[in-house]
Amino acid sequence: MKRLIIATALAGAILAPTMALAAKDSVTFAQRLEPPGLDPRTGAAAAISLTTLYNVYEGLTRIDETGAVQPALAESWTISDDGLTYTFKLLEGVKFHDGADFDSSDVKYTFEANAAEDSQNKRKDRFEIMESIETPDANTVVIKLKERRPDLLEQLGESTAVIVDPASDATNATQPVGTGPYKLDSWTKGDSLKLSAADTYRDKDSIAIKNVTIRFIGDGTARLAALLSGDVDATDVPTELLSSDSLKEDFNIIVGNTNGEVILSTNNANEALSKLKVRQAIAHAINRQEIIDGAMFGYGTPIGSHFAPHHPDYVDLTNTYPYDPELSKKLLAEAGYPDGLELSLKLPPVDNYARQGGQIVASQLEKAGFKINIENVDWPKWLDEVYKKKNYDLSIVAHVEPMDIGIYARENYYFNYNNEKFNEVVAAAESAATPAERTELLQTAQKILAEDAVNGYLFQFPRIYVVRKGLNGVWEDLPLFATDVARMSWSE
Repeated sequence: MKRLIIATALAGAILAPTMALAAKDSVTFAQRLEPPGLDPRTGAAAAISLTTLYNVYEGLTRIDETGAVQPALAESWTISDDGLTYTFKLLEGVKFHDGADFDSSDVKYTFEANAAEDSQNKRKDRFEIMESIETPDANTVVIKLKERRPDLLEQLGESTAVIVDPASDATNATQPVGTGPYKLDSWTKGDSLKLSAADTYRDKDSIAIKNVTIRFIGDGTARLAALLSGDVDATDVPTELLSSDSLKEDFNIIVGNTNGEVILSTNNANEALSKLKVRQAIAHAINRQEIIDGAMFGYGTPIGSHFAPHHPDYVDLTNTYPYDPELSKKLLAEAGYPDGLELSLKLPPVDNYARQGGQIVASQLEKAGFKINIENVDWPKWLDEVYKKKNYDLSIVAHVEPMDIGIYARENYYFNYNNEKFNEVVAAAESAATPAERTELLQTAQKILAEDAVNGYLFQFPRIYVVRKGLNGVWEDLPLFATDVARMSWSE
């Protein structure tokens, strides 16, 4: 039945009158998820960053396609010998979309607000580590840290560190005001969002794409149909549809890397799941390659901890608990569940890795003696029940922040994991004096997570993107979730 629906949808797209290609100064993207708001400092959803980062908002630095740090609102910086003081020289002549001048006071306001007691920033800890923020003049910011942070420049290029206009801070979720190359024109909830080149942007003449439409299309077949009909220029497509002959002539298929780890999120505070043998039973029940083949049609790299395989400090720990469902049953019995264990599995609205992957994971766990009750939920419910209230047993989600292994040390994070040794190792890594010391500590942290089987570590999420031929500048790799439209253009 599913094949018939797909075939019918594709046929309709092919037979429909081909629409004129996008104007050379316009582009339309499709996203599977709509952002719940447009302020990346107050929301955890990747769709916020994907929509606004480097388009509407900017930080002191930016991360390019290769993962390297580049200047943004800061044109240069110096770091003290002890690694505790960062002095940033800011660009001059920068304006916010509302016409307000950008200067050092905006940086101070933003970072202090991010660290405030009532801050909703998911990386609040990165700003709490700032002992002081001084503004000796309008174009200089001096940040003094309580302890070393070798990754600070990278962190300041992420969505949680974008700089906002104090006057618009309270309304950025619906009426975002940044310094970026694009401003919000309209947002039709449930349908699309439109951006246009900002007259206030300091380098507006360099922007080839003047108008941006982002459509929210949850169904993968519908996104493919939108591509084929000419309504959309670039989007992700379910892996099972990538072989469509219709894509070969007019589109390029990009296959790259992301920093997204797909995990079987586990509530370690659950009475049963707090037992190591139960978590080990789950780990032994998981066949990663079967999940990758079944949910992702072979796209993805198995992982054994919360770390990206392409990172230079990665350790392959996939064999810590090899696939062995019979051993899972034995461990369950030893943990006090000889007749099996019933658990809920709450799945967010992502078809491939979550919904399809969830079915496969549930089947694997049931072969190992578990009884899994699947509950499909929308993103607001997932964020409320799983992420905020921690009312869940298991879930499947892609963690998309680059180098976010430190979340396991965060108090009251939704994994409910607390290991003092791990916390100490991560803290030491964050303030390591040398790269070699940091590597050793990060590898130790990975081994602790793997041995504790804190979560079910499944696979690294690939970057698979379909782009209409002629659209240049689309990132192959996705080191963080951003759609960097200002660096795109159409071929003549």
